[in-house]
Amino acid sequence: MTEKEIAEIRRRFNIDKTNIRCIRGCYVNEEKEVISQLSQTFGTIPRDEAEELLSIIKKTLSGTIGRNLIDIEYSNRQVIEGEEHKLLMKLRDSMLEDEEAVTELYQKIIRSFDIEGKYLILLTCEAYDVPSYTKDDIKLEDSSNVFTYIVCSICPVKPTKPALSYYASENQFRNISTDWVIAAPELGFMFPAFDDRQANIYNALYYIKNASVSYTDFVDEIFKCEVPMPAETQKEVFNSIIEESVSDDCSFDVVQTVHEQISAMIEEHKERKEQEPLVISKNTVKDVLQYCGVSEQHIEAFEEKYNDEFGEFTELSPKNIVDIKKFEVCTPDITIKVNPERKDLVKTQIIDGVKYIIIRAEDNVEVNGININIT
Repeated sequence: MTEKEIAEIRRRFNIDKTNIRCIRGCYVNEEKEVISQLSQTFGTIPRDEAEELLSIIKKTLSGTIGRNLIDIEYSNRQVIEGEEHKLLMKLRDSMLEDEEAVTELYQKIIRSFDIEGKYLILLTCEAYDVPSYTKDDIKLEDSSNVFTYIVCSICPVKPTKPALSYYASENQFRNISTDWVIAAPELGFMFPAFDDRQANIYNALYYIKNASVSYTDFVDEIFKCEVPMPAETQKEVFNSIIEESVSDDCSFDVVQTVHEQISAMIEEHKERKEQEPLVISKNTVKDVLQYCGVSEQHIEAFEEKYNDEFGEFTELSPKNIVDIKKFEVCTPDITIKVNPERKDLVKTQIIDGVKYIIIRAEDNVEVNGININIT
């Protein structure tokens, strides 16, 4: 799914637009016991509470593609024979009215999801009449395209902190006791995907709040598909591959150029306003290393390590391996934060056999908030 397609579905979680019929849920305690279940017609929920619920569920479709929102792709065999896929189809086709299927999904999640404390599983289903437009972007009244999809949100339930409050009407202070509130989803999914503004039952959209956590048991239980390693892990592995393979050629200039080249690709993609997410391949990085003058031997080592860690044909989201807003130079005792647009102010040099990081100071220099003179 593209950012535009995800945004279109996100807009459905508006109290005045949504066509959600019911909200289903399952409240689970620390011992993985089901405390209660709910099934409520959405129209009977008071407006304020309904808006809060939609706001929470909507977060399951938030974040960065490739980092928080991950494309799940089913094989032809899974669509025809896979039990996991059949269960999701039952849930969607029954509009969550198949009690057996709903209970089975709850049990799958409870078995595979480990988190401290209580949590709530929320399920919604909507039949969205997808509007059609003319070439001049004029909306047509009739639409034969109905996109029916389910969204599952798994939300921690956390205690609030006790506090002291002042009640003006009574002119007195009172303690507000601890209560339990529904937090933002930790993970969830949408099925099927909304590709080219229509249902694609060969794909699902998987949401994960923390890009450094891998819920492999959950993914295996719900989807039975392989997903990319977590975004934070991708960055760590990529950095390790560069460091180990490029070896003696891994200079400040090489790392700086890799950062600049990949950042430029991200900015260019953003300026062109392309809908398809940007990805880079092993060959993309090889070209950058060759541009930096890295030896052929080290480039071959990079290629081999990339194949081992990610897979020969695996493409990565550049946003997962490069932070365009951050550039740091660190030693065990010092961390230097540099404006990514002014990396030219920093260089490394050996003086009298000693390694130095040299920073050109063009403007005011402050130490602990105090302007100093360099003489």
